[in-house]
Amino acid sequence: MSGTVPDPAARDHLRFLTCGSVDDGKSTLIGRLLHDTGQVADDQLAALERDSRRFGTAGEAEREQGITIDVAHRYFSTARRNFIVADTPGHEQYTRNMATGASGCDAAVILVDATRGVTAQTERHSRIVSLFGIRHVILAVNKIDLVDYDRSAFEAIASDYAAFAAGLAFRSVAAVPISARQGDNVVRRSPELSWFEGPTLIEALEGLPVEDSRVSRPLRFLVQYVNRPDHTFRGYAGTVASGRVRAGDQIVVSPSGKTATVARIVTWEGDRTSAEAGDAVTVVLKEEVDVARGDVLALPHARPTSVDRFSASLLWMGDRPFASDRAYRIRIGGRISPVKVVLAEAEAGDNAGLNLNEIAAAELTLSSPIAFDPFTDDPAMGAFVLIDRETGAVAAAGVARVALGQAGHIYPTAEAVSRRDRSRLNGHEGGAIWLTGLPGSGKSTIATALERKLHGRGIRTVLLDGDNLRHGLNRDLGFSPEDRAENVRRAGEVARLFAEGGVISLCAFVSPSITARRAVRDRLPTNGFLEIFVDAPLDACRARDPKGLYARADAGVIVDLTGVGSSYEPPSDPDLVVDTLALTPEAAADRILRLLEDRRWIPTA
Repeated sequence: MSGTVPDPAARDHLRFLTCGSVDDGKSTLIGRLLHDTGQVADDQLAALERDSRRFGTAGEAEREQGITIDVAHRYFSTARRNFIVADTPGHEQYTRNMATGASGCDAAVILVDATRGVTAQTERHSRIVSLFGIRHVILAVNKIDLVDYDRSAFEAIASDYAAFAAGLAFRSVAAVPISARQGDNVVRRSPELSWFEGPTLIEALEGLPVEDSRVSRPLRFLVQYVNRPDHTFRGYAGTVASGRVRAGDQIVVSPSGKTATVARIVTWEGDRTSAEAGDAVTVVLKEEVDVARGDVLALPHARPTSVDRFSASLLWMGDRPFASDRAYRIRIGGRISPVKVVLAEAEAGDNAGLNLNEIAAAELTLSSPIAFDPFTDDPAMGAFVLIDRETGAVAAAGVARVALGQAGHIYPTAEAVSRRDRSRLNGHEGGAIWLTGLPGSGKSTIATALERKLHGRGIRTVLLDGDNLRHGLNRDLGFSPEDRAENVRRAGEVARLFAEGGVISLCAFVSPSITARRAVRDRLPTNGFLEIFVDAPLDACRARDPKGLYARADAGVIVDLTGVGSSYEPPSDPDLVVDTLALTPEAAADRILRLLEDRRWIPTA
């Protein structure tokens, strides 16, 4: 560690991860690093090791008590560099926490017990480190004193690991023999290891490159919140994930493809002329365009693609194994969307299931397009989690690999006339009024009555009825759950196009799935979707049976009619509930009219 010492203010920061099997010595190593670099006194070393063991690697008693084990961060420095170390659990049960620690690290120190060599947990940790983009690894062969500082034992372990790691995406792998408890070769060289000509552990850490290329990447501003305190201000709050944005820049909103100009960059300290990766700011646009939470602002010449299907690698983190018939949602960037997951290749070669800590390749299909960059191009854009919709728990962490299908090569074209311009011309907002309920509940009758009333007030409307679309656009679809979901998706896309044109779509569809209806809402502009639950008991719908559907279902002519052979999921939080036992179609239409006035979709009569 000789040579010119940098000014402390000019030292860079290296974030690194420590991982390994239980009892490989991570807590002892971290205590040794802090002690031998002068961060703690002699009498604090034992206490620090106990504290690190409790919060980082966990004793058996704590696991039995069900205590949640998380990642502990430690800070120390040398004359050349500042360090942030993530101390992660070693027990196999807590491998998912180790994945959390890997996020944002530049390097990993993977410990191996010299008396045991490379284990299955060592290999699993290495796969996860590679999966989450860490490219520099130091293999710390610990407890070398317990094998009498034997050179051949160290070289055998280093050779075994090098052969395994050759199949991973590491740029550098350095093996270092150490004894954390004795302090050999951690910070100071040891005469017991005179045969080793490589660096000490701290020298190896000081020599690793710090590769923060976020500012040099293309602009990606992730919109986290639409800030509209009053009618005079509309800003988009979020974080610059990569690149740089300046006032006056022309940007494109992804995935919609709409363009605008940055008018202001606002912070709590006042306006700025620019912001770069890592900055949390509010961007104000000159033009009025629709921007929603989860959208991404980029420069037109370097925009993300727009995809609804991509390949990925998953680390399963859920206590419940993966199930193909279970509902999942994906959180990627700032967007949350229903997602269908198909496993391509599991770690153990079993495509039927995926259990805790296992890794698999998968194909993901979303309900609507998102702004997409592969993880290798932009980790902030390409990292995601899967959420088990039933429990709300994180089921998996993953990284996006490659866009699939033609969508990866298609960029939406922005319209020359904005939705707001069309709304001003029409004198009202555009959007979708989605009437959902059992067959025979009265959806189409209410939609027809509502259309007459709106037309009489000069409102531009279009009626999208489920039966009508099945005679044309959706005539190729059947009534399987997949076809029903596709029927709703197509209808939603038509409604979205009309909404962009400033037209109100009156959509009458059974649409039995909450997930399918939510996907339509997610595709419509902000505040451009109203869900109306047309509520009628099954017995009342059977008695009405205006199209004879229930009679044919009872006769076996129709299979899986919603409400008879197929379930209906009523809305959990609709914008309006219309009770058709208590209200006539005309009265129900009047209730919806008042809602439209209250939401300022249409002028008050």
